[in-house]
Amino acid sequence: MKKESNSMSRRHFLALSGAMAGTTLINPSSPIYASTAETLQPAKKTRIAMVGTGVRGTGMWGRSVVQSYPNYIEFVGLCDINPGRVVLAKETMGVSCPTFTDFEKMMKEAKPEVLIVTTVDNTHDQFIIRGMELGADIIVEKPMTTDEKKMQAIIDAEKRTGKKCRVTFNYRYSPHRVKMWELLRAGEIGELTSVDFHWYLDTSHGADYFRRWHRLVEKSGSLWVHKASHHFDLLNWWIDSDPESVYALGELNFYGKNGPFRAVNCRTCPHTSQCSFYFDIMKNENMKRLYVDNEKYDGYLRDGCVFKNDVDIYDKMAATIRYKNGVQVAYSLTTYSPYEGYRIAFNGTKGRIDAWIEESRPTKDVNFDEIVLFKNFSKRQYIQIPHGTSGHGGGDALLKDQIFVPNTEDPYKQAAGIRDGALACLVGIAARKSIAAGAPVMIESLTSIKPQAKKEYKRL
Repeated sequence: MKKESNSMSRRHFLALSGAMAGTTLINPSSPIYASTAETLQPAKKTRIAMVGTGVRGTGMWGRSVVQSYPNYIEFVGLCDINPGRVVLAKETMGVSCPTFTDFEKMMKEAKPEVLIVTTVDNTHDQFIIRGMELGADIIVEKPMTTDEKKMQAIIDAEKRTGKKCRVTFNYRYSPHRVKMWELLRAGEIGELTSVDFHWYLDTSHGADYFRRWHRLVEKSGSLWVHKASHHFDLLNWWIDSDPESVYALGELNFYGKNGPFRAVNCRTCPHTSQCSFYFDIMKNENMKRLYVDNEKYDGYLRDGCVFKNDVDIYDKMAATIRYKNGVQVAYSLTTYSPYEGYRIAFNGTKGRIDAWIEESRPTKDVNFDEIVLFKNFSKRQYIQIPHGTSGHGGGDALLKDQIFVPNTEDPYKQAAGIRDGALACLVGIAARKSIAAGAPVMIESLTSIKPQAKKEYKRL
């Protein structure tokens, strides 16, 4: 691969050529990059270990990292409570490092400089904290953790150990979301006053949360935390302020106890011919090997019934969020929509930014996302953003470039640390508490973090 200039470690993201009447295309000189990892050999590779070797660990943070950054990193240990799964992860990732089922043993023998945490959400805190205590910086999947007590313990551990924790909010890196950030920073709609943000999970992706361990509040913190922390982080980043208070509503109306029939899991269900949510895990060889073949070790059923009676998370949610700078947000999440995506509108004193982003697109003929810029007393502008070339709207590869390629720039302030991870989770935690109390919850009542009118940014 051709060596790039030191002043910019990734290529500029190219705009669509040509223009339609009334349509604005991305400026080719704007540094919205296509992913590329430089190939200069560093003086020393970073020693990395991973705890949690499910699909997310072995995919997003496993094989792709090994293949894309061989000059910068080396895996020195893999750990999982499931001995069969961790051995398969080693094979899938194509690494030669030792495997462990004992986390302490891995940390003390492998001595990683960086620990990647991709375990069940409610265990993140213990691995983050102990990993820091044993000398590693942390890369953790969102959500950082599931309740305010665990959150405070992580905040305290970072201060105590001097180690750093990076939270992987890949949604920040999608090109169309970067363009929204640029438009807001440029003052295109004047002073931002409110945001309407509505997310729709379809009957494939949305339903899958109710098959897995995510269906239990104890393990996931509910979709307020597990899924919506992505959305709340985007809001915090776009608005450039901290959330101050949350008032929320939520119910379980579709999945769980509301189903017409139920079973333990799809493979043992007598209702497969009647159920629109039947999931044949045996048709996916990777899932079969990773989960079905290793059920004997921990009893985890990856194809659980979406109508199980133990489902205790909400499947429809709405919240009003107030920010320290006065911006108000109307947010909702629906988990049984016929399509996947979101609608968002930013309202300002001089105009409005609108977008309807459909992620489960019915056609591949459209290869861009569209943002509509309305300025008061002016004609609307249509801004077309070419789709990214990696997962999550093009964000995955760009996020990993920034993490693993030394000295990669951060022009859009996308790198997220503990404070970012905490505030994204705290909105969801506050929403949960608000529903229980029937009243608004103040963010500052949850941890030692004090919301600020201007978002705090620190280079990681």
